[in-house]
Amino acid sequence: MRFDSLDAWLAWQAQLNPAEIELGLERVRVVLHRLQLASPCFAVITIAGTNGKGSSAAMLQSIYRAAGYHVGTYTSPHLQRYNERITLNGVEADDALLCGAFEQIETARCADSDEISLTYFEFGTLAAIVIFHQAEVDIGVLEVGLGGRLDAVNVIEPDVALVTMVDVDHQAWLGNDRETIAREKAGIYRANLPAICAEPEPARSLVAHAAAIGAQFYGLNGQFSYGLESEANNGSWFWQCEERRYDALPPLGLSGAFQLQNAAGVLMAVTLLQSRFPVGFAAVSSGLKQVQVAGRLQRVLLRGAFAQLECLLDVAHNPSSALALSEALAERPCDGETHAVVGMLEDKDIGAVIATMTSVIERWHVASLDTSVCERGASAEAIVACLQAVSDSLTVSSFDDVAGAITAALENACAGDRVVIFGSFFTVAAAKTFFEDVGCCATN
Repeated sequence: MRFDSLDAWLAWQAQLNPAEIELGLERVRVVLHRLQLASPCFAVITIAGTNGKGSSAAMLQSIYRAAGYHVGTYTSPHLQRYNERITLNGVEADDALLCGAFEQIETARCADSDEISLTYFEFGTLAAIVIFHQAEVDIGVLEVGLGGRLDAVNVIEPDVALVTMVDVDHQAWLGNDRETIAREKAGIYRANLPAICAEPEPARSLVAHAAAIGAQFYGLNGQFSYGLESEANNGSWFWQCEERRYDALPPLGLSGAFQLQNAAGVLMAVTLLQSRFPVGFAAVSSGLKQVQVAGRLQRVLLRGAFAQLECLLDVAHNPSSALALSEALAERPCDGETHAVVGMLEDKDIGAVIATMTSVIERWHVASLDTSVCERGASAEAIVACLQAVSDSLTVSSFDDVAGAITAALENACAGDRVVIFGSFFTVAAAKTFFEDVGCCATN
């Protein structure tokens, strides 16, 4: 099968395997061997976790780019363009590069008269490996899509494996409790290789698995730590492990104190690869200061009558990421009221997310997600019901789509108020499109 456009390739991939998610490594492993890419020529850092994967990947890319290395990054999901998933030195792969990779994968998939039924995500994972190999990157940063143990990314042996914060999410595939889910995430660890956990109180199952397989475990507040320096140093912070210490690190390019936890895990990974990829303090400092990630407390520069409002975009969609968002908002209160624009997927813990955010939100503008784009989109009515279950005194209005909710929030807000748009990658994607259409831009 051959197609002459990226959209056509993606539409075909979406229907090739009837399962949206089909965990397992064997299909990808077979095709990878047919491509002769089972042992990549670049160093691999694999990242798993419930929250913090995308930010950690962006920090690694930023630091290694500042140090002069050639870096490929694979993340998911994307916000507006599929191309966002695969980048080379921070530049999105173009359509031609992606289509070329898909052609190679399709040839390998159908070789030996034995067609392998790959999923949409498996095609993307293989494309990243093909593109990184062709580009001769020094380091490939691979973000796990779902879980870890059986995710397609885990078919590649990592040089360093990093697990960020673990919480309950994707229960239909990973399990109903944190210990079970953490064990799935720990599946990216390997015997005798560095296994990092960037969480101060990791799940027991994760630590036990690392010990059982003989991984070299590095835990936050165990083998490495971080902390804020005096306020006189303008928000600078330090990081240390047994072998190395960084003082006077700059504030991160990403907002939110929780990002320091992600950065701590990243610096452990960089330290463990120092013998192969030396990185000086200047590159670490520059990389952390310049890092940017779309949809993580991302500011929108509003214009005209709305210029006196603050507008933030955040992909928080589960209780732990909602807690991080609420704490970040509490750390920097606005002069007026905070308006929420929220749209979520129906299989998320909507009630818990809402309950977590009510302390920092005065007015709620609830949106239905476009089910033609995402079949799992929750209706505005379902989210309103969750809000009413938390409290019947909340100020709530509902809308057919994200654009309508944003318009109402902006029109009802006063100077000094802020608008926070969150709940899903789909919500933030719709918001970014809305603001681009009206001539506003998002920036970190």
